[in-house]
Amino acid sequence: MTLRIDIGGLPSERVRFAASPLAELTAMLHVLAEPGHHPQFADWAADVWAGLRAELAERLREAEFLWRSSQADFLLPARPRPTLAEELDEVDRIDDETYVTAALVTTCGGSRARLAAPSPLTDAAARERALELAQARGARQEAFAERLLADPGSVRARVRRTLEQCARAFFDDAWTDVAVRLATDLRLKNDLLKQQGPAAALASVSGAVALAPDGDCIVVDKLQDKATAAHGAGVTFIPSVFGSPHLVVVHAPGWHPVVQYPVAGPGPSEPVSLETVTLRLEALAHPVRLRLLRTLARGPHTNGELAHAWELSPPEVSRHLAVLRSAGLLTARRHGRYVRYALDLPALTALGADLLAAVLR
Repeated sequence: MTLRIDIGGLPSERVRFAASPLAELTAMLHVLAEPGHHPQFADWAADVWAGLRAELAERLREAEFLWRSSQADFLLPARPRPTLAEELDEVDRIDDETYVTAALVTTCGGSRARLAAPSPLTDAAARERALELAQARGARQEAFAERLLADPGSVRARVRRTLEQCARAFFDDAWTDVAVRLATDLRLKNDLLKQQGPAAALASVSGAVALAPDGDCIVVDKLQDKATAAHGAGVTFIPSVFGSPHLVVVHAPGWHPVVQYPVAGPGPSEPVSLETVTLRLEALAHPVRLRLLRTLARGPHTNGELAHAWELSPPEVSRHLAVLRSAGLLTARRHGRYVRYALDLPALTALGADLLAAVLR
């Protein structure tokens, strides 16, 4: 499965590499919300949480759905600016409907088409559908969605103030530390782009990113089949220190394609027994289960949500979830009338290293 970005006829200068303060702040916020994704930053995350004022910590929790399971599209600028303030000004220029739809996709976990037409800002039935999706995700998601739909301007202003407070609390110092690494990476990428062309520059981004043989398409190896086009403004590649190991792609209709890629790899993991490794590999040897894991990697989901997302029957989803749970790749927790399944990130992250260690023992 791949995500394809059409760049046919696009001038080479429209494939750009640039650093973004807002995108890196978003990556840091994701680390704070999901430290299990980033064990190499565990100490940093613990220090930041320990030093946050209670009010700011609560603000981060109330809006974390914008960056926890996936990043809202407006947090990854297609045209990065030198400062965080300038990029936040660009976000302020986005109309309410575009902003709210992007925010609801990450908050509710629903599809963009389902949340955007008709608009939940103007259609009562669409609003109720969005709130129902948010309720299934949890009480905080429901409360955030209610505030966002009732008064988007107020919520937008509050989110901006929260990000500005983050800058003072921890981002400014962290940005100073990572800026040199990002600048070094950008020099390499832009030199390759200028001297050897897009194929060489893309190859240096990640083994999961490549230029198609005909040169008309960027292919990103991700567990999803999607396609978008980079006409007009082109495509932007943003390096990230705190984003490792994630490869994030903005590909929704109406948004310019953006790829945020890590400049560092994930840390090592502890191995497990060959028997456990074998069980997990057998559990993963099915395309439907891989698709379910792709969705669960974004956060906990109910059986019904998974069935809807992949157009499967609930009993079929249940059978696949049972296999994944028996392999120790999932956990399940009941919240009221919903049972949410979550990916065991350490177990899945360690699988490759576990296999190698078990074979070599």
